Amino acid sequence: MNNRQAEIAATLDVVPPFTDEAALVAEIERRKAFIKNALRQSGLKVLVLGISGGVDSTTAGRLAQLSVEELRAETGDDSYRFIAVRLPHNVQHDEHDAQDSLAFIRADENTTVNIAAGVNGLSEQLTHLQQLSEARRDFVLGNVKARIRMVAQFAIANAHNGLVIGTDHAAEAVMGFFTKFGDGACDIAPLSGLVKKQVRAIASYLGAPQHLVQKTPTADLEELRPGKPDEEAHGVSYAEIDAFLHGEKVSDEAYASIVRTYDATRHKRELPRVP
Repeated sequence: MNNRQAEIAATLDVVPPFTDEAALVAEIERRKAFIKNALRQSGLKVLVLGISGGVDSTTAGRLAQLSVEELRAETGDDSYRFIAVRLPHNVQHDEHDAQDSLAFIRADENTTVNIAAGVNGLSEQLTHLQQLSEARRDFVLGNVKARIRMVAQFAIANAHNGLVIGTDHAAEAVMGFFTKFGDGACDIAPLSGLVKKQVRAIASYLGAPQHLVQKTPTADLEELRPGKPDEEAHGVSYAEIDAFLHGEKVSDEAYASIVRTYDATRHKRELPRVP
């Protein structure tokens, strides 16, 4: 591991590779304890998370449900609960995966908010979008979708005096692969510091369906390219990103791309600048 790799891994609090199953189980228990402590310290009883059908929300959702179940058992307080939220834009092309995810998570409550009307209503008022190329407009509206989804999650959390869960982890954080004030906004981020293969390992250990564990990751925000793979947007694979974060040797091209993207997206990982 060179100095830059070490610096970035330390900044993102990257979790070392799991050496065995015991290390994996210990990490699961640590993550559940974090979620439970976040609720206790906040004095709140409800967790809210948007479920897309990908491995990240599937894993975070199951950890959330297990955590509130443990809190109910430990305290005798049945008001601890988890709300899983579907947030499609019209009809999601991989809705079957989202439903499989919900079936695995077994949340206390499932609810659906279709964001299409909100996104369309807002876009109609944004005259600045009309002058953009079709591709650029599609990209901008993709970020609008992410932000509307988070507005919906916080509204549900506010209605129930709860906390919103985010799904950011180290392999996305290093690439700045999240929408600022969209999926990057949350109250707690229980996957933080994990690389992609560790998220998959946790999901697999918890019993998630393998087609969700191994599913090609996608933000799925663009209408012109539904299901566009994350790795295509990154220009590097998650295997290379994970290896970089764990201090392993990667190609010169992958190293340069990851460092360049990390530096360019620094503002997304920081609080707003002040005088």
